[in-house]
Amino acid sequence: MNSSATIPVGISACLLGLEVRHDKGHKHSRYCTGVLSRYFQFRSLCPEMGAGLSAPRKAMHLAEQGGELRMITTDGRRDYTDLMQDFITRTMPSLAPLRGYILMAKSPSCGMERIRVYNDDGNVQHRDASGLFAAALQTHYPLMPLEEEGRLNDDTLRENFIERVFLYDDWCQLREQGLTAQRLIDFHSRHKFQLLAHCQKTYRQLGPLLSDLKSRPLEDIAEEYIQALMVAMKKRVSRGAHVNTLQHLAGFLREGLSDTDRALINEQIEAYLREEVPLIVPMTLLRGGMRKVPQPYLEKQGYLSPYPDDLGLRNRV
Repeated sequence: MNSSATIPVGISACLLGLEVRHDKGHKHSRYCTGVLSRYFQFRSLCPEMGAGLSAPRKAMHLAEQGGELRMITTDGRRDYTDLMQDFITRTMPSLAPLRGYILMAKSPSCGMERIRVYNDDGNVQHRDASGLFAAALQTHYPLMPLEEEGRLNDDTLRENFIERVFLYDDWCQLREQGLTAQRLIDFHSRHKFQLLAHCQKTYRQLGPLLSDLKSRPLEDIAEEYIQALMVAMKKRVSRGAHVNTLQHLAGFLREGLSDTDRALINEQIEAYLREEVPLIVPMTLLRGGMRKVPQPYLEKQGYLSPYPDDLGLRNRV
């Protein structure tokens, strides 16, 4: 791990190559250890090992018994639900400093979604559960970005998750510094064009919410604000929404750029809409325009640099 990594992110231990799975194997993610570890300081957990189980161990699945989800061995002989719930109760408070979590798919403990639930006869009842540990994470830390490692192979989902981790880290730093009206306004100003790209409806709602910070306790307003923002940030950004946001930003440079520069930026925005170039192309031109026409307001916009460039995420969306 790179010692300069500063953002604490949780991860299923098997994804780091640790031999903790039921068959004493692992699911090493080279993207996590080779790329994301440059910026994320990973905290690894295997809930099943943490609950006191060994590796190797009997394979397990979720079963519905008496209206309750239980984590039992696939042969039905052992029930480890109480051990897992005890681990969850002991561990959840210690996860508060994390800014995100990368989970192992299909696991009865770590699977984020679409986990199979069986009946007493061993037949699948439904496929819409979350693993016990993953479900507890979502309940205890609803703002925290969560993603399954396999979904990080999707360019759009990968970019979305990493963008949310960096934004959530910014929010957590604000709270650590102490919530004030000015810090809340500054945070919104930094991220408003990211919000515009993800959800215009929420963008239109949150501006008025912050227009009168004396109408209610600041803590209540901040809580309503960040909950709405993080929900909106989960939405995929369409090309049309990116184009709308790029055009908004380009409007700030209209008066200072030459006709040639403005035309080049607009041409590449249109080329992006036609899927001829990746997002990084018009984004780079906008940054170049800002060097010619200094715009302090634009320079602090998270939309232009939501994460380090060398992650290369906008080369693929």
